[in-house]
Amino acid sequence: MVPPPPVSSPSPADSSAKGGSAQLTAKQAYRIHSDYQHGLSAAQRDLDQVAMGKLEGGLAVQMTRAGFKTAEMEGGSVAAGIWPNPRVWIPRHVAGRPDWFVAISTKPGVGRVADLMSSTPDGWRLVASAADTRPTPDRFPVIATDDDGYATSLSENATGLVATPRQVVDAHLASMERAEIDPMFADGPWTSDIALFWQEERAQLEDAGWSLTLSYLPEGPVRALRTADGGALVWYGARSTDTRKVERPGARVGLKGAAAVRTGNRSFAHSARASYGRMYVTYIPPAGSPDPVRVLGDWSEVLESHGD
Repeated sequence: MVPPPPVSSPSPADSSAKGGSAQLTAKQAYRIHSDYQHGLSAAQRDLDQVAMGKLEGGLAVQMTRAGFKTAEMEGGSVAAGIWPNPRVWIPRHVAGRPDWFVAISTKPGVGRVADLMSSTPDGWRLVASAADTRPTPDRFPVIATDDDGYATSLSENATGLVATPRQVVDAHLASMERAEIDPMFADGPWTSDIALFWQEERAQLEDAGWSLTLSYLPEGPVRALRTADGGALVWYGARSTDTRKVERPGARVGLKGAAAVRTGNRSFAHSARASYGRMYVTYIPPAGSPDPVRVLGDWSEVLESHGD
């Protein structure tokens, strides 16, 4: 059974649903996510840091606020708008644990976004999200549902997969921290491409008399849903830091992209450091499958950068 189709005009009363009080319904989930999207779009237009505290939580709100700050420093704006026709998948309620659900939207020619909303003591918040903004996103697995249309959540140590969700998270982050391609993962923009990028960055810095140290640390819970083929779809976050230090005085080094904006596009003679919030959604095949693990999307924001 597939999840219920999107509800075009749910009752406003649904937005007050509390995940811990009863099983969340599809109608309630669509309203919660719609309220989030509309609130986010308004906050994006105004670069409203305060409003984000009522929409997102954990690392997610830190990342969005950091993106707003970068836009303000650059004198620009951030993209705003509503992803169309989301579909929701809701795990069954578990007593004593926060309720959560995912909302996935695909727009032809634009990409796909996979949001994860969680109940908190202060209400529903987006706590994880990852997007593939290529015009033709990679194939996305079908999420399994029971006879009532509800998804099955898995623990971070769930077996029956080529590796547990926690093992996959640790291997993915370790691969990026070492700047080495891990054969567990399919090639792509968030696996092999990142490893090659850091290899090239390190080589260029070494030629200039600088060193590069990378750190990728997991942050927040690992959340997973069973897929129809017996695999899993996993959401997780991390905090990364890249540190450049001079080894042979002479050349000056600058940062790139948003990290450069946050340091006023200056160059540095002694050290330069940038910290990022990162989130991913990844597919893990079932045990015995010859297929590789596939990272299907990310979200990355510079949290801070500095140098001397």
